[in-house]
Amino acid sequence: MMQTEHKKIGVWTSTSLVVGNMIGAGVFLMPSALASFGSISLIGWIFSAIGAILIAKIFANLSQLIPSSDGGPYAFSKAGLGDFAGFLVGWGYLFSVWTTNAAITVSLVSALSTFFPILAQNTSMALATGLAFLWLLTWVNTLGVFASGRVQLITTILKVVPLALVAIGGLLFLDVQNLLPFNTSGTSSWQAITATTTLTFFAFLGIECATIPSSSVEDPGQNISKATMRGVWIAAIIYVFSTAAIMGMIPASQLKISITPFADAAEKIYGHGAKYWVSAGAAIAAFGALNGFILVQGQMPYAMAKDKLFPAFFAKQNRKGVPTNGIIVSSIIITILMLMNNSKNLANQFKLLILLSTFFTLLPYLFTTVSYLIVCAKQATEYTRTKTISAIAVSVLAFSFSMWMIIGSGQEIVYWGFIMLMMGVPFYVYMVYKK
Repeated sequence: MMQTEHKKIGVWTSTSLVVGNMIGAGVFLMPSALASFGSISLIGWIFSAIGAILIAKIFANLSQLIPSSDGGPYAFSKAGLGDFAGFLVGWGYLFSVWTTNAAITVSLVSALSTFFPILAQNTSMALATGLAFLWLLTWVNTLGVFASGRVQLITTILKVVPLALVAIGGLLFLDVQNLLPFNTSGTSSWQAITATTTLTFFAFLGIECATIPSSSVEDPGQNISKATMRGVWIAAIIYVFSTAAIMGMIPASQLKISITPFADAAEKIYGHGAKYWVSAGAAIAAFGALNGFILVQGQMPYAMAKDKLFPAFFAKQNRKGVPTNGIIVSSIIITILMLMNNSKNLANQFKLLILLSTFFTLLPYLFTTVSYLIVCAKQATEYTRTKTISAIAVSVLAFSFSMWMIIGSGQEIVYWGFIMLMMGVPFYVYMVYKK
């Protein structure tokens, strides 16, 4: 049965895929991580938000130029740069999704430990709980994109509410003295901005998520474009205002050592019980992000398999139109990664994979911005002078920002990222030979 016969998701569910995949449990710790830099980190947030909006604009425009392109960054890179570039993007992105989902599952269990302390004390219980959630959502995603999209919409609303309440309520408790001194990093302002931009941009990874299940979206040319831009703007506003509110409420000396900054702020604004609903929000954030990325982990290999750049096994769909083989195989790999994290001997390798996931997400952004210019050039007759200049400006700025973030991720990450990318080359040669 063809996927087009199944119920598709609309613009707000697509928006929730973008917002929900960006806002994970890690965001709830971000104000503490930024506290040692001082309020200059708010400029880092603004820079990363501008970069995210530029990249989102590229994805939004490409979704109109090449509608119904399953695989998002893979399909866009392939359209402008060819099969090999598309394969490298898809190959690396799969690594990123696997490690991201393993990390999100760990953070979900960590968030739940507020309510169930045994999860922080018993590693076997924590692992079993994490795997239970992983496979529960794997099952949910086999029920169809509409079913997983509905879960995504609900969890996104539930996670955004506590963040928004802290951002709005915190404005009433601001103390400007808590925002001074401006730069406490011990480095120059530019170095501090670079460091905080790199750190905060991690919270925007997931910009591309609405573009990946393209053929499962109603009117993809319009809805994906709207969802991508809306999603980034919603996340950016929540991030900047909530961080500013918390930094203005809690002295930096206290914020640095807080392991629950949003909960601490909520308690100050709304009373003692508020910390529990913020902790619940962190758990829901992780649950929703895990759901969204499990949807993605089946769609990427499906898109590549349709183009005969991945085994045909991954192109098969169930009666709901879901590429279940990709989802299940990916969840098995994530299970192995979680077992690695549970072993003291393998924990460092797991941490390296988490850092590499950022590189493998930034690379598609880099390739997509270049591809956008090429796709525009191919359709140059439809472009006015103003639209051409605008396309070039957005591409150059988005490319420069992506390069800045890759450089900021560090030499070791780029080194190992390149090696893991090249490991896919023999596989690509084999798939092309089989065509």
